[in-house]
Amino acid sequence: MRRPRWIGVLLLALAVAAIFGGLSQWQLARAVSNGEVDDQRATETARPLLDLAQPQEPLTGEQVGQIVSTTGRFVDDGYSVLADRVDDGRKGYWVVGQFAVDYPADTYVAVALGWTDDQAVAEQVAEELAAVPASTIGVEGRYMQPEDPTADSERTSDGSRPFERTMSVAALINAWPQFDATAKAYGGYIVSEAAPDGLQVISSPPPDRSVQLNWLNIFYAAEWVVFAGFAVFLWYRLVRDAWQRELEEAEENPSDATVG
Repeated sequence: MRRPRWIGVLLLALAVAAIFGGLSQWQLARAVSNGEVDDQRATETARPLLDLAQPQEPLTGEQVGQIVSTTGRFVDDGYSVLADRVDDGRKGYWVVGQFAVDYPADTYVAVALGWTDDQAVAEQVAEELAAVPASTIGVEGRYMQPEDPTADSERTSDGSRPFERTMSVAALINAWPQFDATAKAYGGYIVSEAAPDGLQVISSPPPDRSVQLNWLNIFYAAEWVVFAGFAVFLWYRLVRDAWQRELEEAEENPSDATVG
């Protein structure tokens, strides 16, 4: 091991191990990201809906929780009531509206307008909103991931149709008027920052992105550590094999071989 040749190989192995260690540290930095300040600031600054997302496309992680704004009008008979909506630990009802954005044309987005713990109040507010003549207004709120649709048997007070229990854009589209084969819809929905009279503003806190773990990157970081250890181990095995060969040669030719 003290021969210049093997000292040189050791330095090379240590250099390779250092490179692998640096790659491991880089993977760990990518696996654990603290984005509390930047992400919170970004999500709470309103962005135009069309700049953030496109109709007929699924949401990405960066889009969920972002405050968005858009202009358009609510469809008169496009209001509905959702049951079993939990707000700060209390179960109640949402009033949801079908919102036709100004641009692109024939494009809609679901807007959760407000919450109440009284079914009759929710139905009354939905009826009152439907009676208001449509006009162009602005909507601002948090853009959220839709839920999966579920079958439901509970009916409204007049028994006309079942309540939906999940905020499913796909289920809402099936009930929306003015929505045909050429119409488009956004994949997510907006939780409005303002509620109509009679309803409470829906609790929609900023997404918690303070610490995010990417387990695949952690696995890669562990692999680089193993590779770094293997580089040093390989040097040891090469030296050990050379030493054993010299011992064997010394035993076969004691007068010619020099071991050490």
